[in-house]
Formats: sequence, C-alpha cells, structure tokens
Amino acid sequence: MASHRRPKQPSRARVTVLTTAAAAAVAISSQAANAAPSEKPSKDEVKAKVDKLYEEAEQATEKYNGAKEKQEKLQKEISTIQDNVARGQEDLNELRDSMGLAAAAQYRTGSIDSSLQLFLSSNPDDYLDKASTADQLSAQQVDSLKKIQEKQRELAQERAEAAEKLKDLASTRTELGKKKKQVQAKLAEAQKLLNTLTAAEKAALAAADARASRSAADRVDLGNVGSASGRAQAAFQAAQSQIGKPYVYGATGTASYDCSGLTSWAYAQAGVSIPRTSQAQANAGVHLSMSELKVGDLVIFYDDLHHVGLYAGNGQVLHAPRTGAVVRYESINNMPFQFGVRI
Repeated sequence: MASHRRPKQPSRARVTVLTTAAAAAVAISSQAANAAPSEKPSKDEVKAKVDKLYEEAEQATEKYNGAKEKQEKLQKEISTIQDNVARGQEDLNELRDSMGLAAAAQYRTGSIDSSLQLFLSSNPDDYLDKASTADQLSAQQVDSLKKIQEKQRELAQERAEAAEKLKDLASTRTELGKKKKQVQAKLAEAQKLLNTLTAAEKAALAAADARASRSAADRVDLGNVGSASGRAQAAFQAAQSQIGKPYVYGATGTASYDCSGLTSWAYAQAGVSIPRTSQAQANAGVHLSMSELKVGDLVIFYDDLHHVGLYAGNGQVLHAPRTGAVVRYESINNMPFQFGVRI
C-alpha cells in the first residue's frame, strides 16, 4: 500500500524572508519608475558655466603671456651677457699676450725683472696686492696688470650674472609650462560642457552671439576719432583691419590674437611699443574714467586687470574677447570696467 505523506511546508522564517525581499524589490522598482531622470543643464546654464571657464582661461592666459615675455627677455639678456663675456675673454687674452711678449723681449736681452717673472707664474690679483713689488714695475707694466685685473673682475661678475639669469630662466620655463596646462585644462572643460548641447542649441548660442556683435557694430560712433591722438587713431584703424580674426590664447597676430596680443600689435602698427600683458598695459599711460575715453584708448576690465580692448566710441569696445570668438565690437558694459589708459 502506497504511503501518503503531506508535502513539507516551508518554514515560517523562510516565508518571512522571501516576502520581505519581494516587497523590497517591488518598492525599489516602483521608486526607479517614479524617480525623475537627472536634469540636463539648460542651454543658458551651460553658456554661463562656459563663459566663466573662458574668463578663468583668460586670467591664466595673461599669466602665461607674462611668463613667456619674461622668458624671451631673459634669453636676450643671457645672450648679450654671453657675447660680452666672449669679447671680454678675447680682450683679456690680448692683454696677457702683450705682457708675455714684453717678458719674452726682456728675457732675450737678459733683463727680465723678478716682478715680471712673478706675474707670469702667479695670479696678478695677488701680485698687485703686494705693494712692495709695485716699484719694480714700469708704468706701462703696472697699467697692463691693472687692466688685466679689472677685466678678470668684470668677467667674473658677468659670468655670475649669467648663471643667476640661467637659473631664473629655468624657473620661468617651469612656470610657463604650468600656466599653459592651466589654460588648456579650462578650455578642455569648457569644450566638454559645450559638447553636451545639441546642434540646435549650439546654433542658437552662435546666432545670439552674432546678433550681439552686429548690434554693437551698429552702435559704434567714430565721430570723435578726430579728437584722439594720431597714434591712437592709427592703432585703432590697425585693430579694425583685424576684425573677424579668431581668438587664440598667447597669439599676437596676424592670423589670430588674444586680448593683449591685439592691442600690443595694433599700437606697434602705429609705431608705439607697449607691454605684452593687459596688467602691464594698464600702467602704460594716463588712467581715464569712462567719460574721458576717446577712440583708440585702451580699456581695462575686471578687478585683476586680465582683459583689455580698444575704445570704439559710443560705449563700445573693439577687442579679442575669448576662445571661440573673433575680434569684434562689444558693449563696454558687458564686462566690469576698471579704467581707460591713454598711451
């Protein structure tokens, strides 16, 4: 006879665990379904963040420009010193040769004195310090030895100066590399944000930018150009010829510019040399209030003076704005005005 057994019932604990797990799974699934998806930043929010990154990149750019200018200056100074040292060494060799010829002549006649023998076998500095031997030298020999001594001192000073400048140059090159990386990092971050926009959003931003530029150009009033100096007029006209050229950090023309690259290039076309960076340009002339500005005057922006343009009249400036933009007109009120500079 077959045995009939009741099926084994699951334990109360097992039922409880399974029920709890199922409930949790349902709850999680429900929450996932009802949770709002993470919101993508709006076009305007992206633009605001990108503009801020571009501003930070330009701050780093002007520091980069300063380090680059210092590097170029140091390289020129070192080259000059090294040339001076080379010429000085030639002069020193000639002085020593002349003393050697004098000694040879005395040797041939058997009249070489002990003082000259001492000079030829020791340091002339030590030799001249011994006053007791001075009366043993002819006036011409004393003069030659003094020249040699002075030339040796000059060469030692110049070599020491060159060594210090070489150290400074190495430090400046390191700083230059750091600033370049900072600029590139800011620009890469800005590009990453821009890549989150759709093609339509990018087109809308570009169109708005173009409209603002056209509007600024329409408001430019060059009626007071005649009141500006001839140099300022020439600089402004040179800058006008570059409208549409792209902004590139560290660039000084003529294919592209950054802000201070454009202004320094423009004034160079007027025969005026001004510093490379916006901070240095801020101190290159007389400071002006906004009401005192004339066409061609420099206009300095931001409290750290990291942006510069040329006044275009009627509250407009001509400048190289930022990465992604071109040399163009813009309202002076779009940036925090600090002061004008008349070169």
